[in-house]
Amino acid sequence: MSETASKQRTRNYIRQIKGAVAYRTMGIMASFLAIPLMIGYLGQEQFGVWSTMLTVMSWIVFFDLGVGNGLRNKVAEALAGNDQVEAARYISSGYSLIGIIALVLWIAVMVASFYIPWRIVFNTHAISEIELRHTVQIAASFIFLNFFLGMIGSILGAVQQTSMIALGQFISNGMALLLVFVLTKTIEASVIYLAVSYGLSLVIANMLLSLWFYRRQPELTPMPALDMQHINPLLSLGLQFFTIQIAVLVIFTTDKMLITQLFGPQYVTQYDVVFKLFSVITFAHTLIIAPLWSAYTDAYLRGDNVWISNMLRKQIMIFGFIIIIVTVLMLLTKSIVGLWIGPEIEVSLPLVISVGLFVLISTWNNIYAMLINGIGKIEIQFYTAIIAMIINIPLALLFTKYFSLGLSGIVLATCTSLLLAAVALPIQVNNIVKQCKVKVYQ
Repeated sequence: MSETASKQRTRNYIRQIKGAVAYRTMGIMASFLAIPLMIGYLGQEQFGVWSTMLTVMSWIVFFDLGVGNGLRNKVAEALAGNDQVEAARYISSGYSLIGIIALVLWIAVMVASFYIPWRIVFNTHAISEIELRHTVQIAASFIFLNFFLGMIGSILGAVQQTSMIALGQFISNGMALLLVFVLTKTIEASVIYLAVSYGLSLVIANMLLSLWFYRRQPELTPMPALDMQHINPLLSLGLQFFTIQIAVLVIFTTDKMLITQLFGPQYVTQYDVVFKLFSVITFAHTLIIAPLWSAYTDAYLRGDNVWISNMLRKQIMIFGFIIIIVTVLMLLTKSIVGLWIGPEIEVSLPLVISVGLFVLISTWNNIYAMLINGIGKIEIQFYTAIIAMIINIPLALLFTKYFSLGLSGIVLATCTSLLLAAVALPIQVNNIVKQCKVKVYQ
């Protein structure tokens, strides 16, 4: 194993973290500043509808059949062997396939939008049926366009430039903050205008990232191509990722819909504020582990077991600090929310504790999932995700209806569904590290 490659990988990892910390910090600040503006602009109930709608719209990202994650692995593998031609072919096939999927899904959503009773879906009378339908159509159109443009995130991950992904998120959040501020000063409250502002911020950010990257790496610029020799491997690995994504969709993003239906959209605001606060920790941890996906791919293919083992030990040490930070934040949540949003938002202690527990379990799982994803050995993760998906909603109904745990019951159901992976993934990773003898590239 080349010691030079190991040192370069470590240096780039640290460089990506430094860049991502700066960009993501600014992005989080923009996102936090936008929350009270949006609540003040729309009111609690309309904001709850918008937040839930945004969650539902984000489900679209999961319907790429796992192509984005499969593409990230295949491009990283090709570049580890210095085969830029093969990487470009995978990129071209990936973009072409995603473009077709996005177009088909957009047509389906546009047609279906005329037949879905949106007021019932979002359990609200604060917004007219027509306004809700138009908002869904606008948001979906922007998100499907971003579905295609957002492939740049997979490519940047493959080339271990994750700090640029964080830059894109900062640009998007910053533009959204600016546009929302303009809305509050110029136009009467409407979720339609918010959908347009949100959509523009997403699309423009990914367009700028794409222009920057492909000008620097013109040899990787995608061309229209549906090469089955490259699509089949993308779909083979991608469909496993896709199934895991669907499971994640059910586990992580149905909470707001459950709250909307069980308690009403106004309760989504309390839930969303607490999660947004704790997301600071999740985002910070993402900055640390995101560059590792493709770095693990490179290290595994080069048989660099020492680098992998050392990096895992460091990640577990970082997790120890996260436990302390989560505990402190639990104690300070009510005070922070009072200063940030105002006294009109009440947050319950059980909800705060359950969200903190969720952050710890999901962070622990991500430490090991990053290595498993990077080397493509996702079978155990596949099965634990399926089980978690099956039990999550029944557990949520059990905890809320029969144990009367309220909002915290929904979060605790998510925590419980993740426990199997919290045990199984570390065992799998430990076995992989012990058996790591792969050495495809020098």
